[in-house]
Amino acid sequence: MIDLHTHSIFSDGELIPSELVRRAAVAGYRAIAITDHVDHSNMDFIIPRIVKVCQKISDAYSIKIIPGVEITHVPPDSIFEMAEEARKMGAKIVVVHGETIVEPVIPGTNLAAAKSPVDIIAHPGLITEEEVKLCAGNSVFLEISARRGHCLTNGHVAKLASKLNAGLVLNSDAHSPQDLVNKEMARNIAAGAGMSGEEIEIMFKNSENLVKKATEK
Repeated sequence: MIDLHTHSIFSDGELIPSELVRRAAVAGYRAIAITDHVDHSNMDFIIPRIVKVCQKISDAYSIKIIPGVEITHVPPDSIFEMAEEARKMGAKIVVVHGETIVEPVIPGTNLAAAKSPVDIIAHPGLITEEEVKLCAGNSVFLEISARRGHCLTNGHVAKLASKLNAGLVLNSDAHSPQDLVNKEMARNIAAGAGMSGEEIEIMFKNSENLVKKATEK
């Protein structure tokens, strides 16, 4: 399993990064990105610490650990600039907290993210065809979410991605140990969203390619 959207105590997760990674490794993960929530108030605090811990523990675990970030509940006009700044600070995976239907995310967030130098729009909710087309053209991946609430629109996301040739990835959005999912569960979640076996394999390959890109930087 490759999981490119997880949280530690540096935002609203329950575990310190070391334990999060250790539990993921024991659960059979091959790669994990730690993508804690940031806005203008804390990005300069969180990213350097995630980068540091990934460097310190990477040799001790049989799993690839990628420093990342989730830009969360910020004005859409700020997303492009924050994504660029996050990369300069060392974030190798940049996620934007999309317009999930279970939170009051600012309208226009998906559109701004689709136009920005980001990797993934997390739980993009009722994303529009226009936004999905932009994601396809800009190599921004859409998330199939394993997290309760956020997963309610997985079918909509998968259907539009298939129609418009946009890339998908599946992530846990883990905040606690029980949120981590194995590959069998990931397959079931994707199948429940209406994805075919071939589409699921392509989705897993997308995650592998993002890991390769992130670790080669």
